Amino acid sequence: MKKILVPVKRVIDYAQKIRVDPSKGAEGVQLKNVKMSMNPFCEIAVEEAIQLKEKTKAEVVAISVGPKQCTETIRTALAMGADRGIHVETKPDVRGDYINLQPWAIASLLKGIVEREDGVDLILLGKQSIDSDCGQTGPLLAGLLNAPQATFAAKIEAGDDGSFTVERETDAGTETIKLNSSVKPAVITCDLRLNTPRYPTMPNIMKAKKKKVETISLEDMVKELGLDLDEVLTPKNEVVEVYEPPPRKEGELVGSIDELLGKLKEKGLVA
Repeated sequence: MKKILVPVKRVIDYAQKIRVDPSKGAEGVQLKNVKMSMNPFCEIAVEEAIQLKEKTKAEVVAISVGPKQCTETIRTALAMGADRGIHVETKPDVRGDYINLQPWAIASLLKGIVEREDGVDLILLGKQSIDSDCGQTGPLLAGLLNAPQATFAAKIEAGDDGSFTVERETDAGTETIKLNSSVKPAVITCDLRLNTPRYPTMPNIMKAKKKKVETISLEDMVKELGLDLDEVLTPKNEVVEVYEPPPRKEGELVGSIDELLGKLKEKGLVA
C-alpha cells in the first residue's frame, strides 16, 4: 500500500452545549467563542490510517475543507501520526455545517484531490459528522470515483494483494465484505467500534508543526477542477429552521416499586 487519504472535519466539540439563536433562522447554531475540534468519527478514521501505516509503511495524508482554523484540525491529525496535510481554505463566512458546503460539494472537491495525488490506495472517512449527521460524503465520493466502498466499518484488514476485508455494522448485526484490489482507491467509512483514537504526545505535537500542510483556496481548487463556484456553494437542500429541543420535564422520585407501578399505570404506560 502506497498512500491513504483521510478527510477530517472541524466541528463544535462533542462536549460543548450547542447554542441556538432562533432569530438567525437556518444559521442559528452559534459558532463564535465555541470550542471546535476534529469530528470524533474522523479521529477514528485517522487512527485506523495510522495503524495501517504502521503495518504497511503507507503515506497518510490528512485533508480538510474549511476556514483558516481547519489547519489546526489537520495539525491534530499530523500529531497523531499522519505525514502531511492538504487544506482547501474557504472564506470565513462559508459554513460547512450543512448551510453552504454540503456533502456533494465536499465529495466533488475530494475527488479532485484524489485525482491530483498519485497512487492512492485507500480513502478513510468518518461515517458521519456530528454537526449535520448526513453520512453522505463517503458514498458520494465513491460514486464520483466509481470506486468500491464499504460503510460503517467495525474492522478492516488489508490483504497482501491490495484488497480490503471489512466487517461492517448493519441494523441486523454485522456483515463482512471484501473490496477487491482490481479498482483503486477503495473508500471506507469508519464506525465507532473500529478503534480507540490515540492521544497525541507532546513530542509528536511539536513534530507536527514542522510537517507540510499545502493550502489551496477554494476558488483555485474549483477553477482547477473545472467546477462552478456558485454551484459548489449552493446547497442541494435548504435548511429552513434550526431550533433547540424542548426542555425535558422534571423527573419524580418514588419511594417503592409499588408506587412506581402505580405512577406508570396512572400514565397508561403499563397495563
